[in-house]
Amino acid sequence: MSGSKVAERVAAAVAGDRSLEIARKVLEIEASAIEGLIGQLGEEFTEAVRRMRDCRGRVVCTGMGKSGHVMKKVAATLSSTGTPALFIHPAEAIHGDLGMIVPGDVVLAASSSGGTEELLKMIDVLHRRGVPLIAITGTARSTIAERADLHLSAAIDQEACPLNLAPTASTTATLALGDALAMALLEARGFTLEDFATLHPGGELGRRLMTVEQVMHRGDSLPRVRLEASLREALFEMTEKSFGITAVIDDAGGLCGVISDGDLRRLLNTEPAVGAGGGAFLDRSVRHDMTPDPKTIPADALVTVALEAMERHRITSLFITGEDGRLRGLVHIHDLWGLRRK
Repeated sequence: MSGSKVAERVAAAVAGDRSLEIARKVLEIEASAIEGLIGQLGEEFTEAVRRMRDCRGRVVCTGMGKSGHVMKKVAATLSSTGTPALFIHPAEAIHGDLGMIVPGDVVLAASSSGGTEELLKMIDVLHRRGVPLIAITGTARSTIAERADLHLSAAIDQEACPLNLAPTASTTATLALGDALAMALLEARGFTLEDFATLHPGGELGRRLMTVEQVMHRGDSLPRVRLEASLREALFEMTEKSFGITAVIDDAGGLCGVISDGDLRRLLNTEPAVGAGGGAFLDRSVRHDMTPDPKTIPADALVTVALEAMERHRITSLFITGEDGRLRGLVHIHDLWGLRRK
């Protein structure tokens, strides 16, 4: 093996020995950068939240290079938490995409140096069109910071790069500040769990935020018998619908109670007529043996809430009723377990 190859392997081994040390140092520096933002927050942050909340249009996020990648994520986070937002690349903006910015918008621009040429060219146009600019920079004395309507400081002591060159701690700080803005806006807008569910219909989040109405059984698949029905009819209904339970409803469709296969098994063990070979008890009305006031859940409840309720009460089914008390559907625990496994 040549001397150069040996040297390369030795260098690689040394680097490998220091990898954990370097990783820990990077995380320490970046954690310190985020912690340092806390003391830099002030009235301008509050004003920035107010302007973004009250703007009639969108929050237009922009930035070059690594800052641009960060601002794409900030735009996505804002949009998904109730604040309409989009990302515009500064270089594309000054070559025609500035037309995407319309009256009522607010621009949120990030530049660690505060002197990004493309952003400076954008600012000239923004000022002429009366579009407010909120700038995130690493220094308040930068050109962009001074020309912005509002400036948010993302100053750091050092980059996590051993050469103090590659954007690392600075981009982490910008990202964290963007998240802080998004969460403050979420709170200011009164954004709810239901709003979040509306904006996240797909993927794991979508499954977790589905409502009971989206998965409940209804119509002909819904097990139900009238108050005048016999236990025998209830047994047939449970067997046909295969849920191990049936609702008991009145003439108006209101939920009066439930009969489960467990109820019938207990009756089989306690009724003396059964032991004597009879079965007359199966002919009596369900109203005498049903469980009144069963556990129910509204149709707009999240499936996670339904699953938690079933596990807490140790039941396998929940009936869904409307505000008028009428039966609307049924959700079974197997339906929800299936969603959790996907």
